[in-house]
Amino acid sequence: MKLNPQTIKKLQRFRSIRRGYYSLVIFCLMVILSLGAELLVNSRALVVRYQGKTYFPTYAQVIPGRTFGLDYDYETNYRQLAERFCKAGRGDWVLMPPVPWNPYENDLRLDRYPPFPPSIRDRHYLGTDTMGRDIVARLVYGFRIAIFFALALLAVNFSIGVSIGSAMGYWGGRFDLVFQRIIEIWSNVPFLYVIIIISSIVVPSFFMLIVIMALFGWIGITWTIRTTAYKERAREYVLAARAMGASDMRIIFRHIIPNTMAIIVTFAPFAVSGGIVALTSLDYLGFGLPPPTPSWGELLQQGWANLEAWWIVASVIGAMVVTLLTVTFIGEAVREAFDPRMYTIYE
Repeated sequence: MKLNPQTIKKLQRFRSIRRGYYSLVIFCLMVILSLGAELLVNSRALVVRYQGKTYFPTYAQVIPGRTFGLDYDYETNYRQLAERFCKAGRGDWVLMPPVPWNPYENDLRLDRYPPFPPSIRDRHYLGTDTMGRDIVARLVYGFRIAIFFALALLAVNFSIGVSIGSAMGYWGGRFDLVFQRIIEIWSNVPFLYVIIIISSIVVPSFFMLIVIMALFGWIGITWTIRTTAYKERAREYVLAARAMGASDMRIIFRHIIPNTMAIIVTFAPFAVSGGIVALTSLDYLGFGLPPPTPSWGELLQQGWANLEAWWIVASVIGAMVVTLLTVTFIGEAVREAFDPRMYTIYE
């Protein structure tokens, strides 16, 4: 696909803004690592070599302990298996991930109660939470849930908001007035109360939260796109398309919306940031995803309730600061690179 010269200039301008460009690189790296989190943070071994056979348990079915000569039929504890192989010295070995804990696993001990502080020996590099679960594992898997929640919410909100906003701006008149009144009424519905009522009736799931938040999240982008479409409908390319017999739907979706793409791209990073903060806030208040789902908000709530375990609060706040800063820097760079005033010639 051949890019428009103006688009190439915008991309070059974005790359020249080093803070935003490197933030994008870091953010993409974070997303890629979270997609392969099972290879980095997991209680299942990456590779097991036993009696001349090689096993890859990470993405395989549950392998019972008897397969490796242990005296139980439930899933193998690969950390203990690695210690046993090492003591036996028969040439069998286990390769574990860098963080050998999963986000649901409890590290309980006879002599102490969690939370446990950071420990390299126990490979709890950021310590554990109040349930004895590894914080690195909870942060990594929580990030994956949060980022895909934000991206899914972005797609739904922008699909609804851009479509309705473009139609309001293009058709105007009574259609525009009716939707303005609907939006004004709908925007006054207390969003948090709706969440509380629904959470008291049913346990909210990932997709249910997206639907609930999408019911209220499309309004902001709708106003912006409406204003832009109102101006675009008077331009020459729209008048030419009309004169050639193009339908209203074709003009809206093939001409007006593509010409508002700069605004959509500019708003997208900030919408992702807002989605992450929204999910974290709901989880913190107890109205988000049900436990034991890995969640930054749930970790933050644990940290504020147990301030003596400083590593919990420090870990969550550090992860949120890094994530939100990178997304904000990306948004600022996109806004500057796609600023239409830089590519406008006034006559």
